[in-house]
Amino acid sequence: MTNIYKPTSQNITKAAHIIQQGGLVAMPTETVYGLGANVYNPQAVANIFAAKGRPSFNPLISHIAEIDFLKTYAQTDERVISLAQKYWPGPLTFVLRRFNHDTNAALDLACAGLRTVTVRMPNHPVALELIKKSGVPIVAPSANKSQTISPTTAQHVYDSLGENIDIILDGGACQVGVESTIIDITGKDIVLLRAGGISVEELEEFLNEKVLISNGNPNLPSSPGQMLKHYAPQHTLRINVEQPKPEEFFIGFGNTNGAHINLSPNGDVKEAAANLFAYMRYADSRQGFSGIAISPIPNTGLGMAINDRIRRAAYKK
Repeated sequence: MTNIYKPTSQNITKAAHIIQQGGLVAMPTETVYGLGANVYNPQAVANIFAAKGRPSFNPLISHIAEIDFLKTYAQTDERVISLAQKYWPGPLTFVLRRFNHDTNAALDLACAGLRTVTVRMPNHPVALELIKKSGVPIVAPSANKSQTISPTTAQHVYDSLGENIDIILDGGACQVGVESTIIDITGKDIVLLRAGGISVEELEEFLNEKVLISNGNPNLPSSPGQMLKHYAPQHTLRINVEQPKPEEFFIGFGNTNGAHINLSPNGDVKEAAANLFAYMRYADSRQGFSGIAISPIPNTGLGMAINDRIRRAAYKK
């Protein structure tokens, strides 16, 4: 018997009650599974950091279910609302200024003490129903141990965190497969803080302006996904590999010879993004290999997000 539940209306209601009472619920989103808690409950938010082994200076994303609620949660303007109307629900996260009068201690913890809040609306019916039934924003980083491979199935969540979660709602495999794009909209220029499910090119076309790119400060992140070492398998990982070593499990892309598994034989970066974490997890579990190698991935569209993830996964101190 595990704590994995089918996302029936009854089970989602049960999970919402757990959120309200300060418990932890793993929920599916279109990107990866999130480890959710009531953003207004300090102990619940602290329990997320404890369960994941996540540094407390690494901020968390708040998930909401209504665009209109955003105006009550953070400082917005016409540009913010137009982006929300275009891309929400979906894999785009905003970093916005908090209200000057906001003194909520739990929100301070979720925001890592910053005067900004990180927020998005997930594009998954189970997540949206859970948020609505909970009646509060659900703060939710990826539902896995910190610095390990992100989960794209309910079983991945259980394998990483086990019974440390009250309920895991099984919404099937995640469609996008990499985390959301994060943009800072607190200044005149829009700044990309993390590449993800919405490409820079798409954002620039919609905005008709250049999106600046920042890698941030890994020692003082202003958003999730800026730690130098992140999404890491247990095996040593090499990226941009044309010729793997005999002891390496080889993850290919496109027309790659000799790959043990291929992210996308047709060279489709969307398909590769959806498969990335599951395939890294599979490679890490294979016996007889002491390392993992990944083919070069084009750095366009979702390829930028893939390269960001595997670069951090391969980081050596």
